[in-house]
Amino acid sequence: MRILHLHARQLVAWERAGLISPNEHYSFEELGRLRTLRDLQATTRISAKSIRASVDAMQRVGGMRNPLMEASAVRRGSRLAFRHGGALVDPLTQQLAFDFDTTGARQLSVVRSGGQDPARQAAELQEMFLRAVKLEENPATIPASIEIYREILAVRPEHAPALINLGTIHYNLREYELAENLYRRATVADPDYALAFFDLGNVLDEMQQLDQATAAYQKAVALVPHYADAHYNLALSYERQGQRRRALRHWLAYVRLDPTGPWSSHAKDQARKILNAEKLSIVSRGGRLVKAAG
Repeated sequence: MRILHLHARQLVAWERAGLISPNEHYSFEELGRLRTLRDLQATTRISAKSIRASVDAMQRVGGMRNPLMEASAVRRGSRLAFRHGGALVDPLTQQLAFDFDTTGARQLSVVRSGGQDPARQAAELQEMFLRAVKLEENPATIPASIEIYREILAVRPEHAPALINLGTIHYNLREYELAENLYRRATVADPDYALAFFDLGNVLDEMQQLDQATAAYQKAVALVPHYADAHYNLALSYERQGQRRRALRHWLAYVRLDPTGPWSSHAKDQARKILNAEKLSIVSRGGRLVKAAG
């Protein structure tokens, strides 16, 4: 999906997990859900199956129809918890904890807004963000979407999702230098946000800066080792630089993470070609590939 910079293979994976319904056109609310899932995919190591279990539990415990939109999902250990009503809720264990992060993270926006309630401002920024996402659906309203993202960033310059989406608009317009700047700002605003490094890698690749693109993809994979798309693009980047053995590792990682579909078939074919060309055999030793004894 162009608007949120999502690949079709990711949508299919979420459909299989029951997190979204198959659809060709997404509503305003569904776009918000997709954006949340995208961010969770890029910032946590939680599987789609575990996310689904936490969402289902939160629906039962919290009485919410759509927890991913009505509360803020965060990683807590190996599961998802939800920020709601000043507390962190782990729906699977039904444990509550006071959310100490709700004030500090928003202090800057309070100062800039002249003392506005931080929770209210966060809600307003979220509504503005989703409105901007919706406006991206229609090419005629993209300029209005750009203005909203700029308004968000005027209030909260470190709003990483707005930086990324605005960067993606410029990316799609082939305004690569503007996109690069916004993606780099997102990596500074949230150094643990793998999606920011992934998108930065994409624009650097378009600008033929392969060394920097590779480094960005490496960072995305280091942050989220199960980030399938990052492995795929990193493998492509290595191949374009003639580093086929390094590419092999990431083709195989991609196949392991996404074993079906046309992209997986391509990854398998590339891995097979490398193995045949270099006469390597796969021998696993602690997750490493080594040359088989002749």
